[in-house]
Amino acid sequence: MNNLISIARFIPKADATPAMSFSCATLTAPNRGLPLQLRVTAPAVGTALPIIIFSHGHGPSLYIPSKDGYAPLVNFYAEHGFVVIQPTHLNSKVAGLNAGAPGGPLFWRSRVEDIALILDLLDEIEAQVTFLAGRLDHSRIAAVGHSLGGQTVGMLLGARLTDPRDPTARDVNLIERRIKAGVLLAAPGNGGDSLSSWAAENYSALNPDYSYMTTPTLVVAGDNDSSAHLTIRGAGWHADAYHHSPGSKYLLTLFGAKHGLGGIAGYDCAETDDENPDRLAVVQRMTWAYLRSALYDKDPAWSLACEALYKDASSLGGVECK
Repeated sequence: MNNLISIARFIPKADATPAMSFSCATLTAPNRGLPLQLRVTAPAVGTALPIIIFSHGHGPSLYIPSKDGYAPLVNFYAEHGFVVIQPTHLNSKVAGLNAGAPGGPLFWRSRVEDIALILDLLDEIEAQVTFLAGRLDHSRIAAVGHSLGGQTVGMLLGARLTDPRDPTARDVNLIERRIKAGVLLAAPGNGGDSLSSWAAENYSALNPDYSYMTTPTLVVAGDNDSSAHLTIRGAGWHADAYHHSPGSKYLLTLFGAKHGLGGIAGYDCAETDDENPDRLAVVQRMTWAYLRSALYDKDPAWSLACEALYKDASSLGGVECK
């Protein structure tokens, strides 16, 4: 029970069960420059467990943009039935690579390849994380990403990008068919004229094309997430993945939310610009419900959550569908 939550408690969820975390599993990645380090968080009991791969953002903190961040979301997912695998991407400060290294500063290609490597080596991860052995459902895999992680996940779901500094980028199709559904949290919107002059100069790869994103996706955005250092368009920019993608059928807008979406990056975290336990609980419960129904055809979790949000918690956010 969390006494900090009031309105969001009306959004239904499964009963929580104990979860365990393993850090760190390590995958050899010869072409990456560094081994890929992972945190795995999973229910303590159960079999045929669905999988979420979580892609962190590009924030200012030393540790939040790594396998060690996003505990409020990761713990919730694991306590409610998912195995969560968190890679530390090369853009992480923990990785120690200079922003001017090949692929930097965003390392967008490597980030997508990290997740493909995880999918290729799920059996090896099970061997390292011994309490997982034989408990994963390899047919039910989802991906969730925040901020830059949203662009990374979007590419795994089919999105593409162009980069004025990399002519080969437009020919790259990195869709991952093993991922059946995704959630984009405060993901970057369109590039080009939508970018601030600073972003266009420093983050030229921040230029996704969501028209190719065909995998079922929930887009989550805050209506106060102006991200003025990245875009001239204001908070609506973060909803572009919904408006321009054939795969994204739902947009969850959080009222009053900034880029932290209520506190998903960490508990009592300075990186959170809008800490709010009810808002965080909406993100936890609604994204969990969406993934349950996306991965299990007959699971009514998403429809029940949407109904409860509309009926009992509409002051916190709303869902748009197409």
